Amino acid sequence: MEGCLFCEIAAGARPAWLVHADDTVVAFLDTRPVFPGHVLVVPREHVPTLHDLPTDAVGGYFQQVQRIAGAVESAMSAQGTFVALNNKISQSVPHLHTHVVPRSKGDGLRGFFWPRTKYADDDQARKHADAIAAALAAA
Repeated sequence: MEGCLFCEIAAGARPAWLVHADDTVVAFLDTRPVFPGHVLVVPREHVPTLHDLPTDAVGGYFQQVQRIAGAVESAMSAQGTFVALNNKISQSVPHLHTHVVPRSKGDGLRGFFWPRTKYADDDQARKHADAIAAALAAA
């Protein structure tokens, strides 16, 4: 897609520190890493969000994310990785991208980036679970 930063990287029209590229995905270092070795994995074709990724491409995409997460952990001598993506909200580039961030105990990153809450009671939790289940059934 014209004007998309990640499409330009995938096409080789914009420089990036590539760690992997094949027919379906491109993976490169984030220019503003949480920690050194922070990689972004993007579909080669323009896909705005996870919801827009064709169903038959989901498995292959996440197999590559899984493979890259293992490589990041190994190469960075990390104890694990944080793997995450945003859909629309907090998505700085409107092209699906999965963050693979190397992690080690005591690295200073604390859990999730947002405050955690609790449901008021079981009824409130059940209402939310039922609403989501109904949306899945309608999809």
